[in-house]
Amino acid sequence: MSVFSPLALTQTLPFLPLAQGDIDYEVARRGEPDLFAKVLAEPATKVILVKDGKVAVPHGQGAIADYANVKMRLAQLPGAYVAAELESHPSALAIFLGSYGGRLGEHVIAVDVTHVQPNDTTITAATARSGGADDAFAEVPAHESQENAKSLLESAATRFDWVDLRGFAPHASAREAGQATSAISLSVWHARQRHCPTCGAPVEPALGGWAQHCTNDEDGNRLLFPRIEPAVITAIVDHDDRLLLQHNSAWRNNGLYSVSAGFVEAGENLEHACRREAKEEVGIEIGELKYLGSQPWPFPSSLMMAFKGVAVTTDVHVDGEETLQARWVTRDEYMSELVSGRMEAPGKATIARYMIEEWLGRELWRKRPAGHVGMARPRPAVTRPAIKRWYRLSLSSGRLPGELV
Repeated sequence: MSVFSPLALTQTLPFLPLAQGDIDYEVARRGEPDLFAKVLAEPATKVILVKDGKVAVPHGQGAIADYANVKMRLAQLPGAYVAAELESHPSALAIFLGSYGGRLGEHVIAVDVTHVQPNDTTITAATARSGGADDAFAEVPAHESQENAKSLLESAATRFDWVDLRGFAPHASAREAGQATSAISLSVWHARQRHCPTCGAPVEPALGGWAQHCTNDEDGNRLLFPRIEPAVITAIVDHDDRLLLQHNSAWRNNGLYSVSAGFVEAGENLEHACRREAKEEVGIEIGELKYLGSQPWPFPSSLMMAFKGVAVTTDVHVDGEETLQARWVTRDEYMSELVSGRMEAPGKATIARYMIEEWLGRELWRKRPAGHVGMARPRPAVTRPAIKRWYRLSLSSGRLPGELV
């Protein structure tokens, strides 16, 4: 048994891809009258689109979500044009995400177009004067008849590609991944909660999309806020610094192995939830725990709080219902399993992947389209034979070794 605790050198997790970055929520403005009309009129305002739990990206980018080392961005629309569309499309849900300050004073608004239907309305006079969204973005021929063109919100489903957070976040900037997370979290909540949970009356958006008002006057028009479901996720190690990985019955991919996770029960603290889940799923008792970090996980409304725990016992007994398989692995064993394809790591957007990388001490490769998962290639060691080959190449090419790039 090691003299040192396996948690002694444990580091907190780096910035996680779904966590918010530097945005200012401007909470005080959420109840401001005509908030959207004012903000959309500002030239620096950007609008992003959400639909069915996905975000809009420029056409063609949806096809690259499964590739490593590619960049994606949100489709952004000018606020002034969207303002006219919101007036004529009451089924669109606007959400005030906040601002980034600075010299430009950029604001960001998300618009959920899930319930906007084709032919929902005719093009407004403001839209006609602007030449239409198609002409503004030069995405259709200029000679196309405006009378026959759909409005931007109506045609958004086919004009853009739509990507979920798991596919978007690994390729996006931290700022845009945070915008997408907040927008999807709120849009999913509004879609799922259409009536007051207390009296059953219909609800309507409030406070810039961050709340709902119950429409029942007799019930006081109560103000409702999004439900967030706390969950714990635990990387369990033993005193030999092996990691416990498990495969759950809910996962379609038979090769996917991850760490222990579960929801926090009512009246339970986070540490107890970690220990309870480990005991229920794999029969392991956990002693010492260390907090690693947290990440929103809007599928649909979780907040994942990560811990690393030291196992007091090491005999694995899976429950056979939620957890089907579990095993201890060393770093070398895990690398071998990944390279052989017998195991697959959690996705790049998940906090579980960063927890495994923290234990492993290095970054994992992203999943390739062919399904191969492996380790990041280390830089080759500079050996004497390599130097000789390098020198011979320089002589044959007539270039100095320092010029061989």
